[in-house]
Amino acid sequence: MLRIRGTIGDLPVDLTLELDDGDWARLGAQLQAAPTPSASTAAPVKHNDDLWQSAQEVLRSAGQLNGLELLDQLEGLAGDAGAGKRLLVRLRHSAKVKVSSGGDTPLYTWVDPL
Repeated sequence: MLRIRGTIGDLPVDLTLELDDGDWARLGAQLQAAPTPSASTAAPVKHNDDLWQSAQEVLRSAGQLNGLELLDQLEGLAGDAGAGKRLLVRLRHSAKVKVSSGGDTPLYTWVDPL
């Protein structure tokens, strides 16, 4: 038996779970199979670096893109809208990129000579 007491927001919680031996064994197996923090943190950093390099290459290759076109390409590159927006913000603040007004959407121009 496992008892959980606390609050969720302002609501008090008092929950009792009854687990048989099989439930405890499955729970223990799940906890042992969980990745260690050191193993799970190495891959995302490398992935983020690769993604950042790829995002820069998209703009560098194009030379100039409007914000909507660039965001669309970054979302496709990153695999989701949130990651694409984060890359766009990072490009906006990069010293290698000039952002200028382009009517309805800003223009992103690659300015780094390398």
